[in-house]
Amino acid sequence: MDEASDLLPSYLRFVRGVVDSGDLPLNVSREILQESKDVEAIRKGCASRILGLLEELAGSEDAGQREKYAKFWTEFGRCFKEGAGEDFGNRERIAKLLRFASTHHDTDAQTVPLADYLARMKEGQDAIYYITADTFAAAKNSPHLEIFRKKGIEVLLLADRVDEWVVSNLSEFEGKPLKSVAKGALDLDKLADADEKKQQEEQSGEYKELLERIKATLGGKVADVRVTLRLTESPACLVVAEHEPSGNLERLLKAAGQKAPEVKPVLEINPGHPIVQRLRTESDERFADWASVLFEQALLAEGGQLEDPAGFVRRMNGLMLALTP
Repeated sequence: MDEASDLLPSYLRFVRGVVDSGDLPLNVSREILQESKDVEAIRKGCASRILGLLEELAGSEDAGQREKYAKFWTEFGRCFKEGAGEDFGNRERIAKLLRFASTHHDTDAQTVPLADYLARMKEGQDAIYYITADTFAAAKNSPHLEIFRKKGIEVLLLADRVDEWVVSNLSEFEGKPLKSVAKGALDLDKLADADEKKQQEEQSGEYKELLERIKATLGGKVADVRVTLRLTESPACLVVAEHEPSGNLERLLKAAGQKAPEVKPVLEINPGHPIVQRLRTESDERFADWASVLFEQALLAEGGQLEDPAGFVRRMNGLMLALTP
């Protein structure tokens, strides 16, 4: 056979070689291998042998060997990542071989193993944080990272399409859960000090009327509007519930022609930002435009697409003209 795809899992499809074995069962046409214990044993054996060779390269003390693994990852890393969800029996071995970009280096080079991330975790940190996006630039500049940069907490920057598949199947690594920084109400018990948490509680009450007003203006576009400490520079961001698909996954499904579940995000606002403070005193005439722009900017910042780009431009032009003396 020119190609015997049954002898290797698909995430190792880049491997070429020769398998020496006894007679194998064929189907009636004698062109395709039949599933059998022999074929299964060969597939497991080949996968284990290949993973072992990769482990030797990745864990070698020889810089030259590690450089070979880095070259392997550059060429076949995206393909290899599929194994996190495909090969459950070797998931732990595969997880140790994965490489990612992160805020530790702030480059798109995928050189960070999960073990190194664990070694750099802050005292009291109980999760491996990541963010997924369409591009590395979108991930690196996401407003969701602002509190993590302020606290010096490393975040994995995942921009390959296969990364959504990886994190959906790799829920933890060595006892530490993988957690998206763009999902759920951020657990600030380990990230914020007592003064910051007290400040958030006070601002939630102080801005309650504004939050209700924004939510009523945006209508069915958002599930809720709340104050957050997640942001330090941006006026707002969008988050989804812990177990709902991310905005990036929703876009990938639509691009693949699949129906994506309808998810209403939560709009989180930064009470210290001038735009949010302006909203508190804005008249009803312009409030709807300001609230819509706040939501649409947050959507664009995470790589989303506007339903009405022309309307966004019209609102922006109107607000800019209103600000000119």
